[in-house]
Amino acid sequence: MNPQTTPAANPPTTLLATPWGALDLTRFPEDPRERLRAWDAADEYLLRHLAGEAASAAGAATELADRRIAVLGDRWGALTTALAGFRPVQISDSHLGRQATLANLARAGADVDEDRLLTTRDTPPERIDVLLVRVPKSLALLEDQLHRLAPAIHPGTVVIGAGMVTEIHTSTLQLFERILGPTRTSLAVRKARLILCTPDPALDPGPNPWPHRYALPSDIGPAAGRTVVNHAGTFCAERLDIGTRFFLAHLPTPAPGARVVDLGCGNGVVGTAAALAGPGAQLLFVDESHQAVASAEETFRTNLGPDAPAEFLTADALATDAVAPGSVDLVLNNPPFHSHQATTDATAWRMFTGAKRALRPGGELWVVGNRHLGYHVKLRRLFGNCRLVAGNPKFVVLRAVKR
Repeated sequence: MNPQTTPAANPPTTLLATPWGALDLTRFPEDPRERLRAWDAADEYLLRHLAGEAASAAGAATELADRRIAVLGDRWGALTTALAGFRPVQISDSHLGRQATLANLARAGADVDEDRLLTTRDTPPERIDVLLVRVPKSLALLEDQLHRLAPAIHPGTVVIGAGMVTEIHTSTLQLFERILGPTRTSLAVRKARLILCTPDPALDPGPNPWPHRYALPSDIGPAAGRTVVNHAGTFCAERLDIGTRFFLAHLPTPAPGARVVDLGCGNGVVGTAAALAGPGAQLLFVDESHQAVASAEETFRTNLGPDAPAEFLTADALATDAVAPGSVDLVLNNPPFHSHQATTDATAWRMFTGAKRALRPGGELWVVGNRHLGYHVKLRRLFGNCRLVAGNPKFVVLRAVKR
């Protein structure tokens, strides 16, 4: 069991101490058994540094209040909630992160202005005076977003990145330097580090290289040779990952009229392959990443045309507010087993339980996963059955039927 998810005698504190007071923060969906906090040492470090920067100017509170603040990649809303009094704009790729931010703002008694919670697909602000960046796991997403935000940056903009030391690499610093301006790092504090960047408007970073397109291999069934579109941050954005490749070789053929969900769709290649194999199937693509859902829609439209029927939904798995219970015939799923830097099976379990709720009696959930994750145990416990469809030394394809 991963040490980050091992139950402890005492739960970790949920209180984040900030220069503007302590905050009680949670992840989303809120779970009293959750062992992972909604903030970390990098959030604390960034907020302390920002308060110090403001205090060094005349009138600290006024200094921040008069600036247009943007927070990029705030994971669970810790930074946005701490700075709520200064009305920051949040830019996030995560539906779960946005929902956590809404809940944490409400819990803190702060104004909840959803118009200030932007996605990575929205038009960015025209001017940014303070840019705070939680370094994402995906270097590609950071590259794309810095390109998109660069026109709003001016010589006086304060740019501060933050992450744990394991998240900040030479390539991370090179992106800030190439796109925004000269960059240095702080000393490490509690295994966290800051990135301090001085904007240089004379820089020409060149064009944004995203989205990226590639052709699928010729031996993977109905989707062979088809084009995949990947926006930055989408899983395996530059090539077909080996787990999905194995899944594509063993996909079921949907019946005409069947409602099929590509759950955790990523770039949508699995759902697109199902649509190509089963003309007449009704496809629904679901992911919590806005970048992923945009990728899935472009992949699907590129291969099946602009008028082919399909739905594209940014949501928390198959929560009841996203898909009606008993309305789905087939769910195809390649669940993630990481949440940022933590290894956890919480997302997979939520996907499996949501799939069971959404399926009609006789409906099927097909899952691909690493063999060592033991998903067959969870599926048998939940569905009362699970059959191995295919396997190799690394992956298994499993099928569970709702009785």
